[in-house]
Amino acid sequence: MLRAASDSPLPDSPLPGSPLNDPLIFAPPPLVRPDALAEALLAGWGLRGSLTPLGGERDRNFRLTPDQGEALLVKVSHPDEEAAVTDFQTRLLLHLEAATDLPLPRVVRSLAGGTECRHRLDDGRDSLLRVLTFVPGGPREDRTADAFGFGMRAAKLNAALAGFAHPADGRRLLWDIREAPELRHLLDKVADPALRALAAAALDAFQDKAAPLLAALPGQVIHNDLNPHNVLADEQGRFAGIIDFGDAVRAPILQEVATACSYLVMPGPQPMKAVEEFVAGYASVHSLPAAHVALLPVMMATRMALTVLITHWRAGMQPENATYILRNMPGARAGLQTLAELG
Repeated sequence: MLRAASDSPLPDSPLPGSPLNDPLIFAPPPLVRPDALAEALLAGWGLRGSLTPLGGERDRNFRLTPDQGEALLVKVSHPDEEAAVTDFQTRLLLHLEAATDLPLPRVVRSLAGGTECRHRLDDGRDSLLRVLTFVPGGPREDRTADAFGFGMRAAKLNAALAGFAHPADGRRLLWDIREAPELRHLLDKVADPALRALAAAALDAFQDKAAPLLAALPGQVIHNDLNPHNVLADEQGRFAGIIDFGDAVRAPILQEVATACSYLVMPGPQPMKAVEEFVAGYASVHSLPAAHVALLPVMMATRMALTVLITHWRAGMQPENATYILRNMPGARAGLQTLAELG
């Protein structure tokens, strides 16, 4: 079963059932001893090699360089994460293995043929241990490079996910554009009045123009976070793969397009050029009604407003980590300003 809303809301949480109530928002990734993890990998998968810690918001992630073969990704789930949510992500990847040839992480089966193993942490709690193939590449430094091809691949990914369903795919997520009205009370966390006004205007426009359409559109499972860190490029800047399905959710595909495009607004004389190219690439695979495309700027601004509100809220709760949490703020502010100027 999915976790019910907490009976004791987090500080500043507005209502029971709100995605702001998720206790994992501020929970650090689990503490994992490399030696214990190495033993578990040997026992469960027959793998030996060196472990390199990687970043992760909820999971503890490692790159395993085995004694033989290619690098692998080792994921230790948070012990408080619902098993159904982890299973959702695993089943999604298994579905995509048969549905598309896009370069994506693939599930490595254990010696027993399973997709995961229980791993006991030092604090006595159990977590789920999984091994995936490691997709080489790094963040897309040039966000606008081959935006048309990026749009085509996003559409192909959505097409591959169209027939997939899981009991956990309807969970509520903080980084879901449709949750924007729930975040309005966080406006007072933004001290800068100009930035607060930009975010408030984005929420107003979303509620008036986009929310009714989104509520009426059919949904399917989408990636929901096609940002430059999750769409990888090789050393020559060419597309290398898509990773991190941790924010996958059932939602209209228009939300996928808007989220991806929110990272493609660039300063300069043609701020929407890459957005237009992405939409053209997407539409070459999956048609997008003109009325939906017309709402993209509103939804893109909403995604940027989510960045403003969530990061300010989290930075206020974790001042010792504020610099890291607010690292994407300049881009979100610039994007909101640009979209506001474009009308």
